[in-house]
Amino acid sequence: MRPIDRQAMALVVITLVADQASKQLLLGYLKQAGAVVPVIDGFFRLVIVWNQGVSFGLLGGEGALPPWVLSAVAIAVCIGLFVWLRRTDRALTAWGIGLVMGGAIGNVIDRARWGAVFDFADFHIGRWHWPAFNVADSAIVVGVGLMLIDSLIGDRRRAP
Repeated sequence: MRPIDRQAMALVVITLVADQASKQLLLGYLKQAGAVVPVIDGFFRLVIVWNQGVSFGLLGGEGALPPWVLSAVAIAVCIGLFVWLRRTDRALTAWGIGLVMGGAIGNVIDRARWGAVFDFADFHIGRWHWPAFNVADSAIVVGVGLMLIDSLIGDRRRAP
């Protein structure tokens, strides 16, 4: 296995462990402390939100797809990302793939365990409110960001 592949797989494992550990610890804490725990008044709180959609609650609600459908899509995406990983020689892309895969697998585990994804980070300023999210969602966003950055700066490096 190439070093770039090992790095990406290490990020998958690190992301997966951080995601599942944070969910386990915070779910237990929030069940005891109450469903909403203010951390920074008017800005950040810990909550219990069961997300039946995809990241940040998209496609959730009454018409949400069954957990097994979302999990199957996530697994198919991970397979595609793994194929992409084996073909890339670009570190930022590989690291992004590792983060996205780790986050996607973390949320698949939630759907298998609970039938929904446990989200706990809740940011708000005044009336503006960001949907609750978790470590897996954060890793997916950062991973996609790394891949986008690499696609922009990588092309500039190759230009004559």
